[in-house]
Amino acid sequence: MTNTIMEQEARTAPQKIAAQLEANVDIMQQLGEKLRAFNPRFVMMVGRGSSDHAGVFAKYLFEIETGVPTFAAAPSVASVYGKTLKLDGALVIVISQSGRSPDILAQARMAKNAGAFCVALVNDETAPIKDIVDVVVPLRAGEEKAVAATKSYLATLSAILHLAAAWTQNESLAKAVRSLPQALQTAVDAEPQLTAESVADVKNLVVLGRGLGYAVSKEIALKLKEVCSIHAEAFSSAEFLHGPVTLVEKKLTIVDVCIGDESYASHIEQIENVSQRGADLVHLNQTSTDIHPRVAPLALLQRFYIDVAAVAIARGIDPDQPAGLKKVTQTL
Repeated sequence: MTNTIMEQEARTAPQKIAAQLEANVDIMQQLGEKLRAFNPRFVMMVGRGSSDHAGVFAKYLFEIETGVPTFAAAPSVASVYGKTLKLDGALVIVISQSGRSPDILAQARMAKNAGAFCVALVNDETAPIKDIVDVVVPLRAGEEKAVAATKSYLATLSAILHLAAAWTQNESLAKAVRSLPQALQTAVDAEPQLTAESVADVKNLVVLGRGLGYAVSKEIALKLKEVCSIHAEAFSSAEFLHGPVTLVEKKLTIVDVCIGDESYASHIEQIENVSQRGADLVHLNQTSTDIHPRVAPLALLQRFYIDVAAVAIARGIDPDQPAGLKKVTQTL
């Protein structure tokens, strides 16, 4: 175990999320009722950085569980280009830890004025975003001192899962949500998967996942860049075969993000393909086989956050002070 703030905060995620789920029961029940009555034609996700990656997770989850098309916004359309989208009948979900970035606020105002039903997932309940949207869902992650988000990101995915369960009234998904804190604690207590030895001397790598695994692959790649100074790019394992696979011939290191859901068989087939081509593989797996497939990506990410802090230290990097980064980034 390292003494980094990043790892210490990551280890608190199971307790923070248990408290979040309990505190948000009424909010989510009422929001679920509103969404069933509103019956959105599509969902637009608004966020930057890790929050944008959470939107990718929401895209897969909502489309799988609700059948409602979901896509990512381009905040600069409102903040830089000054344009208004046709959002009548849309659900717009704004994800922001601070709730203060000018481009995110501009996109939220535009969406609200364009007729969308707007929800904000935010860690700071006093943020100005609260005065724009219809419903605020508190993430309740508490203060996060580390520059690299960990517990707040997991709390965001937890809130998205909770929202989907309340919206669909899917008891299997609701049960999975209730099991989440224990699944995360099991991951905290599990053996490391990513080690300093597995990426020794690696400067460039690719992270491959499929479906919800691909969604968290984007966050994994970001953290490898932020705290380990490794140039990492995330691809769907299916998409990777359409051209980028030629990089494997250069003895590319690939981080395999493997989730035991409906995508498992096709993902494994694609991982075997790159293995046969000579890729150096680092395997990240869900930390328990007795876990709901919608919860599994969060448990895998929980273990990764702890491991990546140790890898950074081994590489002589302080993950609490990533070069050139600060906690709150405000963009226009």
